[in-house]
Amino acid sequence: MEAIGTLIAFTMNAGTPLLLAAIGILINERSGVVNLGTEGMMLVAAVVGFAVTLNTGHYVAGLVAGGFAGVLMAMLFAALVIGLRANQFAAGLALALFGAGVSAFIGLALQGEPLPTRSPDGVPVLRDLPIVGPALFAHHWLVYFALVLTFAVSWFLSRTRGGLILRAVGASPESAHALGHPVLRVRCLALAFGGACAGLAGAYMSTIYTPLWSDGLVAGRGWIALALVTFATWRPGRVLLGAYLFGGVTMLQFYLQAQGVEVATQWLAMTPYVATIVVLVLISRNPRWIRLNMPASLGKSFSPNV
Repeated sequence: MEAIGTLIAFTMNAGTPLLLAAIGILINERSGVVNLGTEGMMLVAAVVGFAVTLNTGHYVAGLVAGGFAGVLMAMLFAALVIGLRANQFAAGLALALFGAGVSAFIGLALQGEPLPTRSPDGVPVLRDLPIVGPALFAHHWLVYFALVLTFAVSWFLSRTRGGLILRAVGASPESAHALGHPVLRVRCLALAFGGACAGLAGAYMSTIYTPLWSDGLVAGRGWIALALVTFATWRPGRVLLGAYLFGGVTMLQFYLQAQGVEVATQWLAMTPYVATIVVLVLISRNPRWIRLNMPASLGKSFSPNV
């Protein structure tokens, strides 16, 4: 039972950056914008969050700085695809490469630097309960924030006028514009939200999940989050389940090693990426199902003057 509790705790921790990034991507794509630069955004936010935490000694400051870094990267992307109407796929790939290069350059002086000690995470008293405490109540507050954010996004999309406008923009920006809705502003706000989520995810990885900086720290999680949104058919509840599923697969390698299972570490390390490929292959076998669920204007530019 203790081993199961530990596995649940590790799964929630590993799934949190995926959940945060995927929720941001979901809002982006619901507005009709594809941002393939999430990996680069997370890397820049991770190195900025680590640097701020290291120099200030405050973890909250590092997380906030990471969130702002993600927003700035998202606004750079918005300037390209919304302001200049650049191709969304090409601009996203360029952003991913740019973020990888910038983070590696900034992080040269940060490798091997230790972060200050922080107080124990979790809910006092409840975290001390046997089995249940370590599994559910001993996490950093951002783990619970990601859960609340998921339900808030689900409520926003299905129960509010703003969510209806966002979905209308993603379904048909021309019709939304004809009804008087500010399509470009909605898409900019959606990208800013997605950038903040990616920034928090990246900063969480470098300051809380693995409190260190190393080149390529995000390790493809931005790409997994992109695949996760498609796997979840653009629905927040399914994104939550998928994030914890992929988080569990990620932590499976450490669990098996702890149980003494002799499997090459290379095979275990590639498990989450193999799972991503398998899921995408299974989904792609039914393209009609994807078309019925995805926003109709996904990846298409819009100009109110045309």
